[in-house]
Amino acid sequence: MSSNYTVIPESTFDNLQLNAGILLSSFDPSTGTVTDTNIITATTGGITVSCKPSFSDLGEDVDNCPNNMMELKMLENWDCSMAFTALNTSPAAIKIALGCATVNSSDSTRVDLDAPGAVATARFSTIWWVGEKADGGYVAVELQNALSTEGFQLKTTKNGKGQVSVTITGHVSINAQDTMPMTFYSIDA
Repeated sequence: MSSNYTVIPESTFDNLQLNAGILLSSFDPSTGTVTDTNIITATTGGITVSCKPSFSDLGEDVDNCPNNMMELKMLENWDCSMAFTALNTSPAAIKIALGCATVNSSDSTRVDLDAPGAVATARFSTIWWVGEKADGGYVAVELQNALSTEGFQLKTTKNGKGQVSVTITGHVSINAQDTMPMTFYSIDA
């Protein structure tokens, strides 16, 4: 009896993504070089990279039109984000978690919240997640125009480490409206 239906692709092992990966402030996928100064924070519990499409169905209110007719499906937008639990409470890490904040120029130990209003474009940045593949290569995800959208939440425990929950969302720029905020790379060894 043949086992044609119980096999896996030969490349399965090579393409497995291993471990939690790291968050970086800058990264060049053509070189794969990582420096300590580019690492944003230590994390716990892994990192969730998410990119979800939103669709509309132009036929949903048309009589006799079946739901989800492929010719009438419209891609509306992408909701791209990275969520993680940070273990770093440096002023720079707190600023990233807050999103709309800045490290005080005269007191570098202090983080000041922005006043309500339009978000300054300087608050948006590029964040990279990079993780290793089993073949020695790596997977990388670039989140462009990233901004923390869930704010700062520090959870402490008795005899434990403080943990900061962070969700960073990518945004489309008015200057490049056809450029979506997330790009993916899978580099072989």
